[in-house]
Amino acid sequence: MAQDTSGFSDAALPLFGAVAGATVPSAPVPSYLRDHRKRLRARFLDGGADAMPDYELLELLLFRAIPRQDVKPLARRLIDTFGDLNRVIAAPDARLRAVGGVGDAVIVELKLAQACAQRMARARVMNRPVISSWAALLDYCHTAMSHRETEQFRVLFLDRKNVLVADEAQGQGTVDHVPVYPREILRRALELNASALILVHNHPSGDPTPSQADIDMTQTILAACAALSITLHDHIVIGQSCELSFRSSGLL
Repeated sequence: MAQDTSGFSDAALPLFGAVAGATVPSAPVPSYLRDHRKRLRARFLDGGADAMPDYELLELLLFRAIPRQDVKPLARRLIDTFGDLNRVIAAPDARLRAVGGVGDAVIVELKLAQACAQRMARARVMNRPVISSWAALLDYCHTAMSHRETEQFRVLFLDRKNVLVADEAQGQGTVDHVPVYPREILRRALELNASALILVHNHPSGDPTPSQADIDMTQTILAACAALSITLHDHIVIGQSCELSFRSSGLL
């Protein structure tokens, strides 16, 4: 399928037969489109995100990527394809490109929004005691992982005061499996002089119920931590809209 590259540049295409090298003025933005965008921006400034449905927030994101076209049809196509705004922003590049009208400029805007959301959520938990910011920690994990289409395994490294000093992805996997190497996790913990760990991984199916492989792997890491006097606080499985704690469930 041919890709619509209208999101690549603000400049209009040259007219047929234009003299090579001649400057062609950009086509003016139609008044109805200017008015529509002005109204959307005003509604956002007046009422914030809560006053707007997902597709209109997505339109606001797409304005800069596609400055001279009506982006409402593309916003609706993206929502229809992926389900909601979160899933659109978190969708892999390859799947986004399969939607007609999505080019590099659109992907940059979507991934910029995703990066900002993750950085903001991460800033609320880094270098802070985990116990006193547990809700913020769960929010960060959901922001970073709940809409991924493949499994990811992360390790949160804590110091003696249970302050989060590092958060690192240890493995990327498939839709239902991610390789985990306990030796590498413990090696990294020693490098960081970490005193405790929290394991986190996501289930793309949306169901956070751990598999037997999840349980066995956690027990292996627990034994390795005990041998090095490192505490394993918890293993959290992130689902679509909820999470499961090994500690709270009696699995740890």
